[in-house]
Amino acid sequence: MPAFVLPDGKVLEFEQPVSGRAIAERIGPGLAKKAIAIKVGDEIRDLERVITDHAKISIITATNDNPDALMVLRHSCAHVLAEALCALFPKTRLAYGPAIDDGFFYDMAIFDDAGEPRTLTDADFAAIELKMRAIVKDNQPFTRCDYSPEVGLERTANDKYKLNNAERALAKGAQTLSFYSTGGHNGAFEDLCAGPHVPSTGWLGAFKVMSVAGAYWHGDQTSDRLTRVYGTCFADEKGLKAHLNRLEEAKKRDHRKLGKEMDLFHVDEENPGQVFWHPKGWSIYRALEDYIRAKIRVRGYVEVRTPSIMPKSLWERSGHWAKYRDNMFTTSSEEREFALKPMNCPGHIEIFKQGLKSYRELPLRLAEFGACTRNELSGALHGIMRVRGFVQDDAHIFCTEAQIPGEVAEFCRLLKEVYADFGFGDDKIIVKFSTRPQTRVGSDETWDRAEAGLANACRQAGLAYTIAPGEGAFYGPKLEFTLVDALARHWQCGTIQVDYQMPCAERLDATFVGEDGQKHHPVMLHRAILGSLERFVGILIEHFAGKFPLWLSPEQIRVLPITDDHLAYAQQITKQLVAAGLRCTVDEKPEKLGAKIRDARNARASYFAVVGGQEVTDGTVALQTQAGVKVGTLTIDALIAKLNAEISAMTLPAAETPA
Repeated sequence: MPAFVLPDGKVLEFEQPVSGRAIAERIGPGLAKKAIAIKVGDEIRDLERVITDHAKISIITATNDNPDALMVLRHSCAHVLAEALCALFPKTRLAYGPAIDDGFFYDMAIFDDAGEPRTLTDADFAAIELKMRAIVKDNQPFTRCDYSPEVGLERTANDKYKLNNAERALAKGAQTLSFYSTGGHNGAFEDLCAGPHVPSTGWLGAFKVMSVAGAYWHGDQTSDRLTRVYGTCFADEKGLKAHLNRLEEAKKRDHRKLGKEMDLFHVDEENPGQVFWHPKGWSIYRALEDYIRAKIRVRGYVEVRTPSIMPKSLWERSGHWAKYRDNMFTTSSEEREFALKPMNCPGHIEIFKQGLKSYRELPLRLAEFGACTRNELSGALHGIMRVRGFVQDDAHIFCTEAQIPGEVAEFCRLLKEVYADFGFGDDKIIVKFSTRPQTRVGSDETWDRAEAGLANACRQAGLAYTIAPGEGAFYGPKLEFTLVDALARHWQCGTIQVDYQMPCAERLDATFVGEDGQKHHPVMLHRAILGSLERFVGILIEHFAGKFPLWLSPEQIRVLPITDDHLAYAQQITKQLVAAGLRCTVDEKPEKLGAKIRDARNARASYFAVVGGQEVTDGTVALQTQAGVKVGTLTIDALIAKLNAEISAMTLPAAETPA
């Protein structure tokens, strides 16, 4: 007699195994009409699948604020996209079609009627969507059939991609192979798929085909080149419209576009993935670096610097050569191999190992704004968000096992304090606890201790988190901190990782003398708050739409003389403001005031100070905000005091979340 525990703690009992739909109907007919799937423990299933064992369950309805609901809707819409493309191009061979954060995609090989490869363009989207809408209008049921491995493999024998998918599923332990058809068991379209899906295609009205790109089978550049079609789907048109509006806003905020408009940086096509910082952009970068440096100095961190190039032998002993070799730039000298460092941790252990360390010196917190280089694929590079050369606000804490909870908890408090200064409060931070991956180093015993210590630290810090099974680093479990920006996009930034492996005798052999007089290996905590400074600047550009808080603004104030008669006075007060530590410029162009104001706004200068005859006579400025709000007439001393007070308070700009 299976019993099911509802989210409110209520228990429903049935005399025999029962479907998710029957459970929804027992809870209430109204819920059953809205239901699209059921969550059984951590697994999402179709409503028609029978549940045989006791379980915690929740009914999933079609809403835009439930990630589980969106996953089911989008995965189902990927099926409809595949059906539409196979109808339009019958020789199409399907590869892989998952739901992703903002929608879904389907990889496939598309051929025309003559069997020649067919290229899709934006011009094809209207026909694809028209066919998809016809399928949705037909309200075809999704029907699941599970077959034995033998039968399932036979059904995919003539399709190299689906056959490979089936073989990999069986290799991972699948006992059966599931297929979904639309239109009944013998429907016009069938696809090998693990599910889950909505009850019928009629639930999928709010969708849009977004873009098309190239892809490789399994991401392998030596394998078949495929066509990837991206789409998105929401529970209703309101959700879809809001998403499309956010995408339009994202285009306006694109850090590459604003970086050019604001003259912050550039990336040279002949030197991909390397950032050239211009004076204004570098001022933001240095302000961030100085801010973090001040935060960690008072918390007992000491700053170090390690070489950019280190020998292959070190990377072999640390374990990175075996796990990370493809992402490392290498060179040779005097018949020895070297690598540009992709991370700072081995270098910090080498510093720790200099001289005999005592337990009294722990925890030892070594910080570095370390310049790292990684051989990212050119196709994955994206402005300053994904680069080959970057700097991390990196630190490694060497501590005893007993010190792990306190150190992690203190780091979490520091991280939340920093994020709050940029406007990311607790409701804008998502924490993920990533546990041991299948491929890892170290014994299960040390992994048990590492995961237990990290969980204990979360309890001490009062930190709520979700578990990400198998997503830990190869050397230890970790916490990952994701920020939710003004457009509700997610950016993974901070991390702290518990590492028993790298300092151990079998690897880099770092030791300290314990209270017992014996040598022990420290635990190493890898941690970063901002992550890559390049990427964090990009995030902030888009989050603030280029209108930074005054303390970060690359141009805090611009002085605008009304005519050339007032230019000398404008230059004089600009020198005063610069001498006071403010980032200030003067517009010397012989243009009308209206044009100068437009230029200042386009450059996202936080304030502009207009000076004319009256201001010259009175020794004042007429101050306006970037948005054009008139602050009033101020003396130079009053202006400096006002701006410095705002900088000290780290006042955030008004939010500009799109409607």
